[in-house]
Amino acid sequence: MEDKVSKLIKGTLLLMAAALVTKVLGFVHRIILADMAGEEGVGLYMMTFPALMLAITVTQLGLPIAISKYVSEATANKNEQDVRKILSVSLWITGSLALILTPCLFFAAPFISSTLLNDERTLIPFIAVLPIIPIAAFSAVVRGYFMGRQQMGVTAAGSVIEQTIRIVLLIAAVGFLSSKGAAYAAGGAMLAAVIGELCSLLFLLFMFKIKKEKANVRSEKTFIYTANKLLKIALPSAGSRFVGSVAWFLEPVIVMKCLVFTGMTATAVTADYGLLTGFILPVLLLPSFITVSLSMALVPSISEAKALSQESAVMHRITQALRLSAVTGTLCCLILFLEGDTILQLLYGSDKGLGLLKLMALLFIFYYYQGPLHAVLQAFEAAGKAMVNSIIGSVIKLTAMAGFMIYLEDIKGAAIGLAIGTAAVTFLHFKTVKKLCHLPLPIGQYAAILLVALCCWLIHTGISSMEAPVRIMIMIIIFCFLASRVQLIQREDWAFFKVFKKN
Repeated sequence: MEDKVSKLIKGTLLLMAAALVTKVLGFVHRIILADMAGEEGVGLYMMTFPALMLAITVTQLGLPIAISKYVSEATANKNEQDVRKILSVSLWITGSLALILTPCLFFAAPFISSTLLNDERTLIPFIAVLPIIPIAAFSAVVRGYFMGRQQMGVTAAGSVIEQTIRIVLLIAAVGFLSSKGAAYAAGGAMLAAVIGELCSLLFLLFMFKIKKEKANVRSEKTFIYTANKLLKIALPSAGSRFVGSVAWFLEPVIVMKCLVFTGMTATAVTADYGLLTGFILPVLLLPSFITVSLSMALVPSISEAKALSQESAVMHRITQALRLSAVTGTLCCLILFLEGDTILQLLYGSDKGLGLLKLMALLFIFYYYQGPLHAVLQAFEAAGKAMVNSIIGSVIKLTAMAGFMIYLEDIKGAAIGLAIGTAAVTFLHFKTVKKLCHLPLPIGQYAAILLVALCCWLIHTGISSMEAPVRIMIMIIIFCFLASRVQLIQREDWAFFKVFKKN
């Protein structure tokens, strides 16, 4: 049992480290893209990207989670025939969907760019990135296989390889094409993404070739049986992601239609949307690798405690994860709100978009809180309820975005709508979790977090004359000290890292 726990912890920490490296490389990618392609190039890139992610979501159908689960079970039972059957069926499903979607999107590209996105310049990057759909489809299957084998290092290395190659090719492609205009620069960035994903897939296939075990007996499971088994897990898991991808696809469409309606030009809207989604949102999302990794560890931890009928352990895991998410999220939002200009200058060499960053930082605490809540719903096999919450939240988000953009006649309306939608989904998830496991409302904990944040804000006002790095360091130290004094950070929270160090 101890070996299994340590293996889980090491795998989770490895993914956390890889996620951090990938986030940093992603920032490097965006900084280079912004410097070489400009705001319009970033805007065209970000307006095209949601359509791509929607297509990839449909193609993958949530299969990586199902593949991981059943490959893990088959490996435990030493049944390599079933592993091969699972992989062959998964590749057939994803490959078929990719072969259908890719040409459909190719022929629909002119309509999407000119009618939905209101900017014909998006046609070039849209077509340039289409080859990534079949590549990502096959890559998802292989990643699911390695996750099922609990070979987290392979998937982590694949992600880092993808980002590294993507950055190198970005410099070459955008540097060569930027003289032709923003559309070609965005197209070059998309080509770099395609080749980066392809290199990652080739690496995964190479590792698969040298690690796979021979299966001499043919599997007795039929294609239909295996497909039904996979889709039973995959489709509910894909539901929430699909809803999010559809909403993400509609975001640039609504932004363009609403702001053009208020009198802005399509070029100005593209630049503003690029500022919001290509510059400000990545800064807000950077700390999410902490809560994402925490969520990944939470699902098996809760599932194990439930299987052993350890109800107290289930509640302890949930409350601990939510407490840590609230603490880390509050600290990140506080620093972004108080030191946003310093961070933007450090990352981009400009504080443009500072107003948007401060505005969203006030409400983005709900985003960091949302991941663990979603993980709890998955552990309680309530993926359907999570999908309903996501649908309601997406409707609220898109409606709020449209209303505020028309009222304010500015991209700030989109930022407010995004924050409201995020908060709505978090509230709905919390309500569902509260009902499922009778989770008490930790009013005292929330009051303590607000008190710590207020104290830090007052101290920050008093040390405003100091150098920015010194201010940030003092803020982090004081926040952690005060949080530990009011039991928001507890001694047991460090056990996670102590076990990893011991092993």
